[in-house]
Amino acid sequence: MGLFGFFSSSDEQRKQEVRTGARAPDRTERKQCWDARDEFYRCLDKHDVIDSTKGDGKKIAEKQCGKENRGFEDNCAAAWVNYFKRYRVAEHQKKEAYEKLEREGADSLGAKELGNVPRKNA
Repeated sequence: MGLFGFFSSSDEQRKQEVRTGARAPDRTERKQCWDARDEFYRCLDKHDVIDSTKGDGKKIAEKQCGKENRGFEDNCAAAWVNYFKRYRVAEHQKKEAYEKLEREGADSLGAKELGNVPRKNA
């Protein structure tokens, strides 16, 4: 028995502490979180869901990606789950905005005129 009989092992206790933010995850726990996040994202991509937190996206994610979402929530701190779900939406919106600007003929921060200025993801 673990702490006050709530946890069956010290591993479960640690996992719960990481989930609640009471303890910082170690390298292995971060990797498990990111792997679970990536699996959840793949499922969302498969079902064309960007925002899994509200509306139709939430309904589809719950129905089609419930197992992956549980794995994501079980392996990550709750704050990380919330962050990654919002980050996915923000990244999609940013990508759409850049694509719109490119379609409208916008130049990438005037980089052509600046010469050899290193650009991110270039």
